[in-house]
Amino acid sequence: MLTPAALSWRAVHSSGPGGQNVNKVATKVELRFDLREELGLSEAVKARLRTSNPHRFDREGALVITSQATRSQSANLEDARNKLAALIRLALQAPKQRRATRRTSGSERRRLLEKKQRSETKRLRRGPSE
Repeated sequence: MLTPAALSWRAVHSSGPGGQNVNKVATKVELRFDLREELGLSEAVKARLRTSNPHRFDREGALVITSQATRSQSANLEDARNKLAALIRLALQAPKQRRATRRTSGSERRRLLEKKQRSETKRLRRGPSE
């Protein structure tokens, strides 16, 4: 559960099409999540949030999420909260340890040497060419 003090939001004028409604109603929502105020997340999760979404942080270190998908302020607020929840869910998963998939240079050298020896053995078994 997130600390309520870490969350704040404000409504601003949306951009794009919408006619007069865009000019008179502030439906775009900016949700701010201050990581310094949040006590429920570990430092590792906060660090993963910062590194995976550096463009979403402002100068004060707060995660800023915007939503202007709908014409309704409440629906945009819900959408912004869902986006935040998705980002936190991703950050909660520890990254997988990388498994080495490339052959080492020594094993590659040994493999090629063995192939060369096998090829030479088979070449010597052949009869004289005509």
